[in-house]
Amino acid sequence: MKKLFKITFLNNGKSYELYAEHIGSSHLWGFTEVSQLVFEPRGEGLVVDPTEERLREEFENTRVLYLPMHAIVKIEEVERRTPAAIRDAASGEKITPFPYPPARPR
Repeated sequence: MKKLFKITFLNNGKSYELYAEHIGSSHLWGFTEVSQLVFEPRGEGLVVDPTEERLREEFENTRVLYLPMHAIVKIEEVERRTPAAIRDAASGEKITPFPYPPARPR
């Protein structure tokens, strides 16, 4: 069974929550290596989580994410995935990215 990690880190005044299958020490001093990011499968339904889509677009071409150790709030090994989130770092309130830009043509 594959391990699943929930990573919470700070970036530009926001708290990001992402899921990954691999976490490790980086060869770059002071960084943690996060790879094999996990997103909800894109469904055919009408309901789309805008936060999940924003994170997917921001990190879709990321093979390995190198996070500075001081930016990481916590890393949890979890049994199952819950919706990813972007929160305001000061208040902890979930940020909904509206208005959402139109999808790029593929």
